[in-house]
This record gives sequence, structure tokens and C-alpha cells, in this order.
Amino acid sequence: MPNIKSAAKRVKTAAKANLRNRSIKSELLTFRRKVEEAIAAGDKSMATAAVSTYASKLDKAAKRGVIKSNTADRKKARTAAALAKLA
Repeated sequence: MPNIKSAAKRVKTAAKANLRNRSIKSELLTFRRKVEEAIAAGDKSMATAAVSTYASKLDKAAKRGVIKSNTADRKKARTAAALAKLA
């Protein structure tokens, strides 16, 4: 346990941020799985919608600092390439 008041506050805020970040990362994994399922099924319209939603979620996570922007860009590029192969 921290002895200093500001350190105690940092422990609380870090715990809240950790919970929020884990929630967002879990959501990203769910959307990635939906994209992969849509591409595997071969349904182009469903895959296009899933990729669009996934890209939006990645951008929001990068903006909030949950993931780095380069990571978001890389994942978007890879899903877009997979979608292009489907066509």
C-alpha cells in the first residue's frame, strides 16, 4: 500500500484505466473474430461491414491510447488486404 496520498490516487486511477483498457481490447478481439468469420464464410457484404466497424473501433482505441496508432494502422491494412483477396 502506498504511504503518500498522491500515490494512492494513482493506484486507483491506474486500476480504472486498466479495467477500461481491458474492456476495449476485449471488444477489439471480438470484432476481429467477426471479421475473420465473415471472410471465412465468403460473404462479401457482411465482411465489408465487419471490416468497416473493426477499423472504426481500432481508430477509437488508438485515439484513446489503448493501442498505438501504428498497431491500429497495421491491423486495418491486414484486414483490408484479406477483404481484397475475397473479391
